[in-house]
Order: sequence, then C-alpha cells, then structure tokens
Amino acid sequence: MLKDPLFLLVAAACLGVALILALGISTFGKEGAENGKRANKFMRWRIYAQFGAVIVILAFVTIHKQFGGQ
Repeated sequence: MLKDPLFLLVAAACLGVALILALGISTFGKEGAENGKRANKFMRWRIYAQFGAVIVILAFVTIHKQFGGQ
C-alpha cells in the first residue's frame, strides 16, 4: 500500500490537517488579540484542509472499491 500514490496523498493530507491543528492549538495558548485572530485563521485553514482530506479519502476508497485496489 505504501507504493500507492493515492494512499501517500491521503497520508500527506491527514498529516497536513494535524499540523495545522497543532499550530492553531498552540496559538490559542498565547495571550493577545493578534494571537486570537491568528488562531482563528489556523482553525479556518484546518476546516479547508479537512474538507480536502475527506475528498481525497473518499476518492481513495472509491477507486479501491471499483478496481480492487493493489
């Protein structure tokens, strides 16, 4: 499965979401109005990244279901 490029894309998308989440959570812990705005921006990016990750995961599952996967 590690040779499947779509699986690697799924893994990269999930890691990207986790990274954005970690950045957002770490920014919430800091004081200041600017950090609050930055944390909200990270969380907004996380939603977009999660949407992309879900689309990639659904494509992976659909393709492997139709073609038997390898």
